[in-house]
Amino acid sequence: MGDKAIYVEIDIKADVDGVWQLTQDPGQHPRWDLRFSSITPVANLPAGGNRFIYQRRTLLHTITGTGTSLGELQRPDGTRTSALRFTTSDRLSPLRAGRGYWRYIPTANGTTFITGFNYEPGWGRLIDRLVMRRLIGWMTAWSFDRLRIWAETGTPPERWPVASVLTFWRSDRPQASRCQRTPDFGNAMTQAPATLQTLAEP
Repeated sequence: MGDKAIYVEIDIKADVDGVWQLTQDPGQHPRWDLRFSSITPVANLPAGGNRFIYQRRTLLHTITGTGTSLGELQRPDGTRTSALRFTTSDRLSPLRAGRGYWRYIPTANGTTFITGFNYEPGWGRLIDRLVMRRLIGWMTAWSFDRLRIWAETGTPPERWPVASVLTFWRSDRPQASRCQRTPDFGNAMTQAPATLQTLAEP
């Protein structure tokens, strides 16, 4: 995999069921997550989970790839997890094969939502280290705060297109800085779930 894995954590004042629905529904997920334009399930996996096709549209090109995912709704500690693997053969994609996870941790005030993921760079390690990994990390954190606003207030994520970052004087806009970007050392809740090791290749 590439260099340092990307980590993002945010506290959301909404219950786990609500956050799960907004993040696991393929129709809702691309609405708040800048990393995806569409996610289309194509098959169920024999051992559970599903296979899907994802796209990321830009002005000049649409990146298409495949992935597999597996969610855990019931865990002994009361948390939930979702494991993901993805890949693309598109030579213009800055991300090639990768894997990651989501954790949903119930709290007294709602849900702590966590992701950690890593990938093989598509444009070379130097460009990835200097530019793309920082950009992908920012996109993830900004998207997490846009999700938080949606879950807490009901404001549709479309209210905040990426251009809204220019409205820096508005305190209610999504901000990547609201997210924690480094895991707490020694906290098992920030680690990848075991399902990521057994998840089928995309």
